[in-house]
Amino acid sequence: MAKAFQIRDHLQESYAEVYTAEALAALTALAPLDALRRERMAERLARRRERAAARRPLAFLDPDTLIPGTTIRVGEARAGEFDGSEIPPDLQRQWIQGTGPATKPHAPVKAGLRNVAYALLSGADGWMFDGEDALGQISTMSLDNLRNLRLAIAGDPLFLTVAEQVAAEMNAWAEGFFGRPIIDDWRRQLDFTTRIFRCRGLHLDDRHLRHSDGSGFSASITDLCLYVVNNQAALRVAGRSVVLYLPKIQTAGEAALWNELLSALESHLGLPDGTIKAYVLVEQIEACFQLMEIRAALGRHFVGYNTGRWDYINSVADACAWDSAFINPNIDAITMTYGYMRIYEDRVRRAVNTPDRNGRFALWQGGMETNIPVGTEAGVKAGMDRAVAGAEREQRAGASGKWVAHWKMVHIVRPVWERVGEANQLGREFPPLTYTPADAADLTLLEPSPRTVRGARDLISVALQYGNAFAQGQQAAALKPADFFLDDDVLYLMEDMATGEIRLSILWEWLHKGARLSADDPETGVRAGDPFTAELFTRLLAEEHAKLLAARDKDVYDASKGTTLPIALAIVEAYVLRPEKAPWYIDLLNLNLNQHDLAVARDRITRFFETFERDGIRITENLDFES
Repeated sequence: MAKAFQIRDHLQESYAEVYTAEALAALTALAPLDALRRERMAERLARRRERAAARRPLAFLDPDTLIPGTTIRVGEARAGEFDGSEIPPDLQRQWIQGTGPATKPHAPVKAGLRNVAYALLSGADGWMFDGEDALGQISTMSLDNLRNLRLAIAGDPLFLTVAEQVAAEMNAWAEGFFGRPIIDDWRRQLDFTTRIFRCRGLHLDDRHLRHSDGSGFSASITDLCLYVVNNQAALRVAGRSVVLYLPKIQTAGEAALWNELLSALESHLGLPDGTIKAYVLVEQIEACFQLMEIRAALGRHFVGYNTGRWDYINSVADACAWDSAFINPNIDAITMTYGYMRIYEDRVRRAVNTPDRNGRFALWQGGMETNIPVGTEAGVKAGMDRAVAGAEREQRAGASGKWVAHWKMVHIVRPVWERVGEANQLGREFPPLTYTPADAADLTLLEPSPRTVRGARDLISVALQYGNAFAQGQQAAALKPADFFLDDDVLYLMEDMATGEIRLSILWEWLHKGARLSADDPETGVRAGDPFTAELFTRLLAEEHAKLLAARDKDVYDASKGTTLPIALAIVEAYVLRPEKAPWYIDLLNLNLNQHDLAVARDRITRFFETFERDGIRITENLDFES
């Protein structure tokens, strides 16, 4: 064990219920596959550099080539010549899936378990307990998350005590909001929701475990083993599927690696191949060029796709960073019906409704509803009307369900699917996918929309707030631009890591591609047609930072204003001003977790960019690891 990897700070003893002997044995068995993960991530960065150097847009794969890591040809995958998965009974109806972590920052066990209770009592058909974008990584939050899930899935008495208390609180809220309770029998309600877990992406290293040589160890392999090994028996005894969400996949070769990891773990545990089921989040534009290939690469493990918004927009901006003609508009203009987003969603729904060789289709889970019903009566009504309208659009478009970011939204949005009554929309007929140059071009289709100083302020304000929240352990946070802090008609939105990623990507894009602003701004003296300059960015950054310093503790924790907020400011400034675009905001945030020294942060930021620009290597390991 000790020869394979190291565990930080005696955590093996203090989290013995997570680092079980069985889980550690599985980690040891899968550890050799981390070398292949590193190869795939190096290939990812190499493709990015090569496209930029050649000024070459993304393209579809040659149909005669093999999908890396498989014996399946690209053309065969597109034609459905592969064995996919049957959809198990507990995934047949997933009208609403909630998302969120199973703990809180620095929370004792009982307090952290409240998150799980809210989720499993919410009335959601499924709940994706997040190990990635919405889960804070300060201190031991990732381990708290896994411990709480194990207690809840096992029906531990402490969890049941918490659930009974939470059910009463949820009903009290519902009586005031709906005029009726939403939970009749809390014990029966706990059994309703399908348990799902999102592992961290292949691009991330774990913070508490590393190889014996001191190099970083895959967060994906860590999450996979610690969640599945510790919970699969209890799930299967209860008649439940073992279900994962797989994030940030860019290529079918990366999907094939995930398939190898899942199959290796099943073999290690003596489970039939295909026992573990996986949704894939289509968060990367490159994946949208390889949808059928990804389905084929995951084979019997694959059950469906999810269409998110923020991550996907970020990936398009990043893939087009070299293209001076590609400049996104204000973030609020890029809805799911905008240009390249509309094309993306359409390709996903056509991909899942292409049958495999056995006539099996896959699920399409729609995107995130970020509204929260908290604010003035008028603000809440407008927000809920938008939420319902968005759900109705996705249902009409063919989605079998969607995501919500807060348990209070379940009973507001789920009736859209209840009224239709069909468990899913598997096999709904759409035109077959095509792979023409026009199809490729449409995946980066821009449409006329505004770029304004107000839009830049919103990008800066939320990016700063998100970086600050992340460093406080709130990787999912209720945010809105600072100018609206005192306006309760403007609702807070639940934001996760993706919201920070896209905002910095767009700011970098506007600055380094000389975006022309589309409207006058009397406050700054900007005129329509003026470029977005470094001077304007620096001014707006200082002004938005000042607003956060003056904000109430409710909006920006007072304790953060001299600790984590200055570090968030330094990261945002460096990311946007540096000539070479960083692929991930999260890298810079992770490097500065759990430390509040601005000088140390500045040194790490500089080191990251110098290493990336000189060697093309991301620094991803925990720099504060103590074995």
